[in-house]
Amino acid sequence: MNWRKSTYSSGGDGDTCVEIAESDTHIAIRDSKAPARGTLSVPVTSFAAFVEGIKRHSRVVRP
Repeated sequence: MNWRKSTYSSGGDGDTCVEIAESDTHIAIRDSKAPARGTLSVPVTSFAAFVEGIKRHSRVVRP
């Protein structure tokens, strides 16, 4: 799998984030600090809805 980190990673080393890997049907998610601990896999459509929900919420919360 080709894992990538968010461009919004925080911290000096950018290691306080999650990583994702994409396939045709699913998105795999793992902790960037402990990648060997396991992954969560969700359908692409569910992940897209999750991201859109975060975007909507962040627009509401920010002044």
